[in-house]
Amino acid sequence: MKPAARRPLLLLCALASAAALSILLVAPPPPLAAHLSTLLLAFPASPYATAPKLIFLLAGQSNMAGRGVAPLPLPPPFRPHPRVLRLAASLRWVVAAPPLHADIDTHKACGLGPAMPFAHRLLLHASAAADSESDLVLGLVPCAVGGTRIWMWAKGEPLYDSAVARTRAAVAAGGGKLGAVLWFQGESDTIELDDATAYGGRMERLVNDLRADLGIPNLLVIQVGLASGEGNYTDIVREAQRNIKVPNVILVDAIGLPLRDDQLHLSTEAQLQLGDMLGQAFLKFNSSMDSRQ
Repeated sequence: MKPAARRPLLLLCALASAAALSILLVAPPPPLAAHLSTLLLAFPASPYATAPKLIFLLAGQSNMAGRGVAPLPLPPPFRPHPRVLRLAASLRWVVAAPPLHADIDTHKACGLGPAMPFAHRLLLHASAAADSESDLVLGLVPCAVGGTRIWMWAKGEPLYDSAVARTRAAVAAGGGKLGAVLWFQGESDTIELDDATAYGGRMERLVNDLRADLGIPNLLVIQVGLASGEGNYTDIVREAQRNIKVPNVILVDAIGLPLRDDQLHLSTEAQLQLGDMLGQAFLKFNSSMDSRQ
């Protein structure tokens, strides 16, 4: 299909996504079952659903799932884009729009996280590099669940098995490749000393297991350094994050980003900044890898 012929379809797709997004973010939350049913039907399948994608696994706990409050109007980096897709819980590619984890992290009210600003940063870079509209299509695979500790992400646990299965399905559904894992987790591991001191080893095992099970030995993992914690051992977890010894694991530090009143979850502005920081980190890593080849 020629670009000119695609424009009406893309415009319809974007308008439908924006309308559905406004309903989800403004209307009072309905009962959970009705909310999920509405969510899965609201967003249209993308015209790029079968296109090869650069795929990103979103994993961790609530600050990855997103608890940022949606302002009106929604800032542009959080808005839907036809070339940014989300793998729904039904394993169907739909146009991505916040809350990205609403059908994954179902026990809490999800809001704005870092993934949409991250995706917009990558699209902006691709368009600038091409001096025109880029053909880049991004696929986001939400898997984060609030309140989880890192042992709950160990191989054989339901969260791990689901993340691997969803990532495999994402690659198979239209093709493409896994670009990176975006990991933001650890706040719940600051409660108990044993969890905090074991964090580094558990994180390294998680990275190695993901690489083995997904068949990507050098898979990039971008972890977010904690900005807050639920307990008294945040510094121990942060130190463990800084000292991961596995290659191709890079740290994007969220310390100092503004928090909501609960002093645990990142604010909307913080999520916007973090998404941009994650995007820059991914682009810098790829640039350095290209220069070595």
